[in-house]
Amino acid sequence: MQNNDVAERGLVLLGCGKMGSAMLAGWLAGGLPAASVWVLDPHPSDWVKAQGVHINTDLPANPAIILVAVKPQMMGDALPSLQALGNGETLFVSVAAGTSIATFEEVLGAQTPIVRAMPNTPAAIGQGITALIGNARVTDAQLDLADQFLAAVGQTVRLENEGQIDAVTAVSGSGPAYVFHLIETLAAAGTARGLPADMAMQLAKATVAGAGALAAQAEEGPDQLRVNVTSPGGTTQAALNVLMNQNDGFPALLARAVDAAADRSEELGRD
Repeated sequence: MQNNDVAERGLVLLGCGKMGSAMLAGWLAGGLPAASVWVLDPHPSDWVKAQGVHINTDLPANPAIILVAVKPQMMGDALPSLQALGNGETLFVSVAAGTSIATFEEVLGAQTPIVRAMPNTPAAIGQGITALIGNARVTDAQLDLADQFLAAVGQTVRLENEGQIDAVTAVSGSGPAYVFHLIETLAAAGTARGLPADMAMQLAKATVAGAGALAAQAEEGPDQLRVNVTSPGGTTQAALNVLMNQNDGFPALLARAVDAAADRSEELGRD
């Protein structure tokens, strides 16, 4: 995965929490030299310290990429320190939620190539998915480069416009929490029907993980996979009669949940 220009000019990671560390691990495993990476983080983890990267030292004069991975509330203090690097030559890639491209352009200048990306937490195990969109200054080669580096932690998709970020946030950004809650509630339902709590949780985790893996690998769509496990008049059909109810089942409930998350993402972007 190593890019010679990045290896020579350097990559700066502004913020190295769980998401930044997951990406860093993927880059190093892919062949990016540790000596080509600069990390700016007030509290780097012991793992980051052990990787041989530059930590909180002077930055290279003209890095190829600066990846912004700080929390949104820290953006106001962190970003201005990089203003001098908004020179049109360094590519900025942001995985910070709720910070628009326009906000970056206000601080760094409209000449700065900026890619905004929305990853999700399964990136921590290399199973994430990241959506990305670039501003008008980003070249095709730079977008390809950003895509290459974000692919270190999973799949990538390219958006048509920045307005789609809110929907991405609601579906894949927040989506893992929906799945985790499904595991919680499925296990609780099993316990209520007489299973030991630890067994119910094991069954729920394995079922969701296995079904997700099957959906990812199967040629059939999830609608057909659902049909495959549903015998007419059987136990699965009885459950689906409840879950697929148009008034209070999954279709209506998830639509409301995604709308609520997308609306909140829009609100945070305006704050």
